[in-house]
Amino acid sequence: MLVYIYAADIYCQQCGEAIRERITREGFAPDSPDDERSYDSDEFPKGPYPDGGGEADCPQHCGAGPECHNAIEFPDGCKVGAWLENKLTTDGVEYVREAIREGGKVATLWAEHLPLLAAPLPSQWRSAWPHRQEEIREQLR
Repeated sequence: MLVYIYAADIYCQQCGEAIRERITREGFAPDSPDDERSYDSDEFPKGPYPDGGGEADCPQHCGAGPECHNAIEFPDGCKVGAWLENKLTTDGVEYVREAIREGGKVATLWAEHLPLLAAPLPSQWRSAWPHRQEEIREQLR
């Protein structure tokens, strides 16, 4: 997924473009938005960049949070920014595995969007995964 970097956060493409449009409309856009060397990402979103902003130690979600144009809504109405589809470091993979084992709304979301993480798990955990996944889903209902 293409992303923008702005104000020390990462935004999905749609939110990043909306921020750029707002800042431009307000008259604060840099003279040359295409020349990213001419301004700081605290002033105007830089990007778009591919791969969800690159490899990270955890799954990245849009910095707009519940206000994200592509927010993911849970059954209870709670929202989280769009998952930016970034690759994970080795530590990131372990972090997500641990989160899935502990359960929770976002962990369930990661489990559904990151099925590749189930493949390298130990066989005893992998065989228990379908049951655990349903258990977590039941908690959300």
